[in-house]
Amino acid sequence: MKRTAILLSVSFFITYSIPSFAQQKSTARPNIIFLLTDDHRRDALGAMGNRIIQTPNLDALAGRGILFKRAYITTSICCVSRASILSGKYESRHKINDFDTDFSRQALAETYPALLKKAGYKIGFIGKFGVGVKNIPDTLFDYWAAEKTGQPVYELKNKSGNLIHHTDSVGKDISQFLGKFAGKEPFCLSVSFKAPHELDGNPPTYPVQQRYLDLYKNVSIPEPLTADPKYWNSFPEFFRTDKNIARERWKPLFSTPELHQETVRNYYRLITGVDEVVGDLVAQLKELKIDENTIIIFMGDNGFSLGEHGLEGKWFGYEESIRVPMIISGAPLTRKLKGKKSDKIALNIDIAPTILSLAGVAIPQTVQGEDLLEMTLKKSEDRDDFFYEHTYLGSPRLPKVEGVVSRDFKYMNYIEHGYEELYDTKNDPHETTNLVKDQAYKTKLEQLRQRYGTLKELVK
Repeated sequence: MKRTAILLSVSFFITYSIPSFAQQKSTARPNIIFLLTDDHRRDALGAMGNRIIQTPNLDALAGRGILFKRAYITTSICCVSRASILSGKYESRHKINDFDTDFSRQALAETYPALLKKAGYKIGFIGKFGVGVKNIPDTLFDYWAAEKTGQPVYELKNKSGNLIHHTDSVGKDISQFLGKFAGKEPFCLSVSFKAPHELDGNPPTYPVQQRYLDLYKNVSIPEPLTADPKYWNSFPEFFRTDKNIARERWKPLFSTPELHQETVRNYYRLITGVDEVVGDLVAQLKELKIDENTIIIFMGDNGFSLGEHGLEGKWFGYEESIRVPMIISGAPLTRKLKGKKSDKIALNIDIAPTILSLAGVAIPQTVQGEDLLEMTLKKSEDRDDFFYEHTYLGSPRLPKVEGVVSRDFKYMNYIEHGYEELYDTKNDPHETTNLVKDQAYKTKLEQLRQRYGTLKELVK
């Protein structure tokens, strides 16, 4: 992808000057905390207009920072998206396309934690790492509190042998990290919640903390427009099969109105549990008197379908699957950036270059993302579109799909079958009508086909 900012060499030269987005009252490099939720769709946040879910602490972060209303994932599956977040690269470049592949030594050296450690930051990781299983890089970090498994469980045993919910365990580890490293060298803490990811099983479940079991119990969850069976029935035969994982998981969680209500309530309960941890984190930063020099970045690793199009999960190119919440917040931001709602297209590959820029660390030439703060301040060119790719597994379980997402249109190509989708997302945000065969959109379809070919080469 075209990069408009001038990149420094890969010699990891470090500048200690404060970037233009930061307050000028301090020359100290900021602490950086990156918070990642799992399977968190963009509208499951109060600040994004959801009037049911309770996320007051995350909403407050958005009020004190930048809320990215058009944040997307370039590949909607945990392992690939996390590799893209850490590296700032598309799947086509980092080549991690499954749950088993680890970062190579060289690739790991160019992730934002490794670069910040080289620059003098203390680095920590808490929660679900989610990239590879054989060579988890726990020794890279100054603080590591994560299971060396691809997908942790929700109920963990603590040192006393008592059960603790994964979200609460993450909260305790955050507190421990801050108590150990606050007020010393600058730090970068990466936190990855399991919530609100389902607990895989047959059927999948959503284990919720005991104190949240009654939350939302008297709330009626609206049914999505595209939950109507006609949308599932409109899919081509290769997709419309019970072997499709998204349909397989839909059955025990969304196939009746009662199941839909309880599944979404549990999904929301898990997110509210995360919000509680965020509130405790912010309070501890203030108590330690480091809140004035700490930036918090929050996002989801991919979106999630809660029954839309008769599906459960992520993977495919629909809005529910590829859009996530994203916030950058903290006292070091200038007044211009506080309380700002951005309509610019932001991507998961932008996290690494943004964090590196915050720390004053050179961005490797191989990084494909952009500095979100420079973009927000209009110091770099806006994106008009981006490439989407999901090639894990393949048909019939997860048909492979690639495409182009622009501000107003979306083109998707199921590459194993030559089946295409075209949606006017500006006028049809729920993606109810595939326009591929509509002659009125013939020119637009051809434009996006050509753009798809161009981007497919550029992201390699």
